[in-house]
Amino acid sequence: MNSYEKDKANLITRLKRIEGQTRGLQRMIEEDKYCIDILTQVSSVLAATKKVGLIILDDHIKGCVRDAVIRDNGEAYIQELIGVLERFIK
Repeated sequence: MNSYEKDKANLITRLKRIEGQTRGLQRMIEEDKYCIDILTQVSSVLAATKKVGLIILDDHIKGCVRDAVIRDNGEAYIQELIGVLERFIK
């Protein structure tokens, strides 16, 4: 079982919303909308995507990483987590 199972429905809903926002961005560009309006929408998509990542990250830490530490196999998961965090915060 994945660590985000309890949030799966919420994540799918958020991703569908992001998909709609992305289609909206495409439409805005096709319709030659004002640059600031497009940038505002891009900012919204980025924030929504980051929130999805944070939910999964939270679930991963509280699930997979915690379980690995309990099983005395935490070092590998912690190193993996550090690598993910480095990519995530760029």
